[in-house]
Amino acid sequence: MAKRDWVVDHIKRYKDSDGADGHIWPGRDGKQSLPCLLLTTTGKKSGGELTTPLIYGKDGDNCVIVASTGGAPDHPDWYYNLTVAPDVSVQVLADKFKAKARTATGTERSALWDMMAKVFPTYNNYHETAKATREIPVIVLERV
Repeated sequence: MAKRDWVVDHIKRYKDSDGADGHIWPGRDGKQSLPCLLLTTTGKKSGGELTTPLIYGKDGDNCVIVASTGGAPDHPDWYYNLTVAPDVSVQVLADKFKAKARTATGTERSALWDMMAKVFPTYNNYHETAKATREIPVIVLERV
């Protein structure tokens, strides 16, 4: 599936400006202030590099992201990619680094979910919808 034009534009602006334009995303409604990073995974089928802008939080030195897809019943493609190839590239503002992705579980997941729901409260709505028939993964990106 091709990325929406606004997503492609967001990635380009972020990369071209070292995150000065795109690190803080106003959301689709234009009224929010959400921190975003760029996650580059290796395609599970294509083997090519695929970049996705994602809302993130910080847990110590680690970045934390949520595989929500708006509460859809399926995980996003990027999540399936990192379950097969957890070595990823991350860009936060001008800081570009390699990381290993892992899915948080148990009490760590619960604590990180609560942290991310403070960053983007809409995450909590996804559990209340009929669409969210899965546990939405919370991913820790550990710098290597």
